[in-house]
Order: sequence, then structure tokens, then C-alpha cells
Amino acid sequence: MKLIVGLGNPGVRYQKTRHNVGQWLIDQVSSSKFQVSREVKLHKTSIFMNESGREVKSLITNYELPITNLLIVHDDLDLEPGRWKFQFNRSSAGHKGVQSIINELGTQEFWRLRIGIGKPPAGKTANQFVVEKPTSLELRLIRQAIEESIPRIQEWVKRSR
Repeated sequence: MKLIVGLGNPGVRYQKTRHNVGQWLIDQVSSSKFQVSREVKLHKTSIFMNESGREVKSLITNYELPITNLLIVHDDLDLEPGRWKFQFNRSSAGHKGVQSIINELGTQEFWRLRIGIGKPPAGKTANQFVVEKPTSLELRLIRQAIEESIPRIQEWVKRSR
């Protein structure tokens, strides 16, 4: 079985913010032609981003899942909107939600789909930027990146079942 977890913050206030891009992907996959079966579980975190590790560890334990069958989907400040990267065994690169997962699991040997949201403009902190809604152009580019990444996720699901 594979587990795909979309990171984000809980509540209506955060639904449309950059920090919830991982959950947007879960919504897209749920409503697309993506073949979700008993072999693939989709999950949107229900606690705040910086505490995601506890929830992910609980899922891994409950499903008795090898950590290498885990895909974490999250926003990334180091990638421009419209860009994405699918990677294995990478550091958190400062992403506190990912670092929480690494700390709880005791390893970084899991898959990550990083979806670019770009860097904050001058005068704005990263903490402010990620909890704001993207501009209409950014939103279009982020949605495009999500759509483009779905075939790569399907390939990952099919590869090592």
C-alpha cells in the first residue's frame, strides 16, 4: 500500500493559502481520473503544519506501512510557482512541517513532492507569505504544477507495489 499525505493547516481560514498546496493536490487527485484503490490511501493533515510529524507517524503505525511507501506533498518556497520536484531522502530545507515528520519518523527516507509557491516579496516574512492566498497568476501556475505532477505520482504508485 502507498500513502499520499497532503500537508496544510486546518480550518477554513487556511484552505486557500499557499501553505495548503499539499492538500490542494489531494483534492485534485480525489476528483480526477487517478486510480485510487485499496493500494493507495490519500490523507490531508488535520493538525497545524509544524506538528504534522505526529499525525504522519500515527498513520504509518496504523497502516503498518514501510516509510518508503510514504509520499509527502507540500509547498516549497525555493521553487517558483509552476515548478515541482519529486524527490526521495532529502532534508527538510527549512520546511517546518517536513522537519516535524523527519523528527517523528527518525529518518528522511521517504518521498516528497515539492510544489513551488515562490519566495515572499521584500518586506514580508515567509511566515506571513505562506498563510496568504496566492495571486491569480500564482494560483494558475500552482494548479498547473499540481496537474503536471499527477502522472509522476501514478508512476510512483505503480512502481513497487
